[in-house]
Amino acid sequence: MAHGLLQGKKGIIFGPLDENSLAWKIAEKAKEEGATFTITNAPVAIRMGKVKQLSEQLDAPLITADATKMDDLEKLFNESMEKLGGKVDFVLHSVGMSPNVRKEKPYTDLNHDFFLKTLDISAVSFHKVLQTAKKLDAINEWGSVVALTYIAAERAFPGYNDMAEAKATLEAIARNFGYYYGSDKNVRINTISQSPTKTTAGTGIKGFDEFYDYADKMAPLGNADGESCADFCITLFSDYTRMITMQNIHHDGGFSSVGVSQEIVEMFAEKKGKNKDE
Repeated sequence: MAHGLLQGKKGIIFGPLDENSLAWKIAEKAKEEGATFTITNAPVAIRMGKVKQLSEQLDAPLITADATKMDDLEKLFNESMEKLGGKVDFVLHSVGMSPNVRKEKPYTDLNHDFFLKTLDISAVSFHKVLQTAKKLDAINEWGSVVALTYIAAERAFPGYNDMAEAKATLEAIARNFGYYYGSDKNVRINTISQSPTKTTAGTGIKGFDEFYDYADKMAPLGNADGESCADFCITLFSDYTRMITMQNIHHDGGFSSVGVSQEIVEMFAEKKGKNKDE
């Protein structure tokens, strides 16, 4: 059920790839809640994914941009303001990629050129987006910027590799830029630390399915799915959260606050019992 939370608001959504991606679900929900927006991704992602389909489905202009290139970002913001008829009210950053993960490089033997690329694409791009928006005065006062992150920024998760450093950097950028943008223009910046979610990118991580099941058993409410993430993101775009900024908010069914769940304890107890019987 729509509530018109974004009625009359304009935005830019970075990163939709296909129907499994969080940015895709957030775009659909934003449209449902009354927003108009542009969508954007890098040329290679547009070729590989279904972004053109989403653009047509939501009647949202598609503007190609490499989020690591300042010229592309400046063009994106200027074209978006032109097509939308003014400054934007919200921006979603859902951009991330690690060549080391793709090449299955172990964390203790990284290719450091790849590492720097991971940081540039997955974290520094966020600073570039914000810097461009501020320079162009492209976001209305009390606007909202949200970036998607993961708890591996705070804890060690084998398999998440150098994306952990990227997400930690992303969260730091949100806090620091949030101070300046908030002080100058009342623009708020937050990150959502989302549950493991069955996206195209997520399922490409080695051991993802096993960890997904583990997190689901650890969290009192279970894993938060993509649709729930979209709902939550819309509230952060809306006026109902206008005094929330510089926060990393866990949207994970309670996983981040649990030491161990009863279900996990019982699972190990059952396993121990079986081993004794054998």
